[in-house]
Amino acid sequence: MSIPTEWRSRLALPLIAAPMFLISGPQMVIECCRNGVIGSFPTPNARTPAILREWLLQISQTLTEKDAPWAVNLVVHRSNDRLSQDLELVEEFKPPLVITALGSPKAVIERVQRYGGRVLADVNSLKYAREAAKAGADGLILVSAGSGGHTGQMNGFAMVGAVREFFDGILVLAGGLMTGASVRSAELLGADLASMGTRFIPCQESLADEHYRKMLVESGFEDLVLSNQVTGVAANWLRQSLDLADITDDNPGKSTAIDFADPKGAKRRWTQVRSAGHGVDAIKRSEPARELIAGLVNDYWQAVRRPAFICTEETLK
Repeated sequence: MSIPTEWRSRLALPLIAAPMFLISGPQMVIECCRNGVIGSFPTPNARTPAILREWLLQISQTLTEKDAPWAVNLVVHRSNDRLSQDLELVEEFKPPLVITALGSPKAVIERVQRYGGRVLADVNSLKYAREAAKAGADGLILVSAGSGGHTGQMNGFAMVGAVREFFDGILVLAGGLMTGASVRSAELLGADLASMGTRFIPCQESLADEHYRKMLVESGFEDLVLSNQVTGVAANWLRQSLDLADITDDNPGKSTAIDFADPKGAKRRWTQVRSAGHGVDAIKRSEPARELIAGLVNDYWQAVRRPAFICTEETLK
């Protein structure tokens, strides 16, 4: 396993609560880390650098060395005109993990590694995985088919094996993972960690509004629509929210390019619609992160103890 030794006693699960745009905030990060899961948030969720400073201060002053490590997510796309300011704050507060998304991690890696942090590059194809590995990323988050806010096209089972052929760093599998058993399956495939997003959206500590939480509880896989018409990249969206925003197959609207200048602005289409991953059927209620994680831990250990088809007490002797 590639998980740093110093993390292992601090993790209840080999799991990252994914940094979700407009959803993950400091309270979610703190509650996840206190309960043994790596918490994370995208820096654009803090509307201004000043607010980001407040969030980083709150997290860094609240968490201790006994808690799980925490992460910030930097959007490295060229349209993010705040990247340099956010990166300066990252260097000041020194989160153990930095997750890069929507571009090359190259500009971030040296500065984060200099203070002892690790960089995980979010990638949704083998091409981008190779590029991030070549750039020197400590780890890769494989965004496979079935992810919510942005998705890949490759099956996670195939993607882990293919990337392990050329990368021996920290490997994280994302895409449709909703249970402790799915976290265990990611390990068996060869990943070090799993990343879970959709399952954490209804948590009481998230920034999701009550309408979104209710929509998730009431929705299933058949309610998902794969589209690049909202953010400029392929993502799985809840049909009900697309209908409310008048985005349909017959009326897709103007194609939207990726643009992270003022990402939370009222005119941004993604502030009007809601995403979810393929495992949305697993969501039955809104609950505190502590209770969700406890259930995931229990399910994980049940999966660990469950004998394989050809594995019995006799064959193990």
